[in-house]
Amino acid sequence: MKIHEYQAKEIFSKYGIPVERHTLCRTAAGAVAAYRRMGSDKVVIKAQVLTGGRGKAGGVKLVENTEDTYQEARNILGMSIKGLPVNQILVSEAVDIAAEYYVSFTIDRNTRSVIFMMSASGGMDIEEVARQSPEKIIRYAIDPFIGLPDYLARRFAFSLFPHMEQAGRMAAILQALYNIFMENDASLVEVNPLALTAKGILMAIDAKIVFDDNALYRHPDVLSLFDPTEEEKVEADAKNKGFSYVHMDGNIGCMVNGAGLAMATMDMIKLHGGKPANFLDIGGSSNP
Repeated sequence: MKIHEYQAKEIFSKYGIPVERHTLCRTAAGAVAAYRRMGSDKVVIKAQVLTGGRGKAGGVKLVENTEDTYQEARNILGMSIKGLPVNQILVSEAVDIAAEYYVSFTIDRNTRSVIFMMSASGGMDIEEVARQSPEKIIRYAIDPFIGLPDYLARRFAFSLFPHMEQAGRMAAILQALYNIFMENDASLVEVNPLALTAKGILMAIDAKIVFDDNALYRHPDVLSLFDPTEEEKVEADAKNKGFSYVHMDGNIGCMVNGAGLAMATMDMIKLHGGKPANFLDIGGSSNP
């Protein structure tokens, strides 16, 4: 389950991770009011949709006055990004950035562990960095019996920050992110970028958290954050009825009794040039 940036930042704040001042808005007039309350010359307007690539799609804009705030807010609220309509925006205080870093925790199936990734090349597509300059990414498989104690967090922090004060702040943020990951049964916690401001403050100016669907029954507070798309509503309805259903973009509907056979059916359709519209395992004992 994915959540919006503003929701992830609320969780970050609870764990002591610094974030910039921000206000959630659903109208252009609300964005102007938020701009005036913020008392900052520059703000960033961000589309709040559950997909990446918002900046490339025109869903992130820097503005410096009330007129531009109103116009850009209207434009962003009227757009769709990867087929998802933008119904809400985040008005955030613009941060004077001196450097940008990438930090994430996710599941690595090869090592059967949580893997920590960090890079000094933040603010870019991490996939592109991995392709072109893999040496710029620090990777570490975390032993679940050890976790991320002070000595490990400081070791990684000092690899980016030679000075004690900034390294100490970075280590605290790394431990907080790991705690978010473990305590909430997440499958991804990502900050890109984690910004170092001109005043020397480390701040998460973006936030992404994905939770393990199979563990949501343990976290009703997390489940309450769910903001489903129309496709996800159908998937959730199917799950409540005991089916395994995943929406796809093709035009050939698949209804199959058995997960393995359903996967094989989709493979055969793709092999012969077709496009499956869905995965659907109705199970071997489905009644009418």
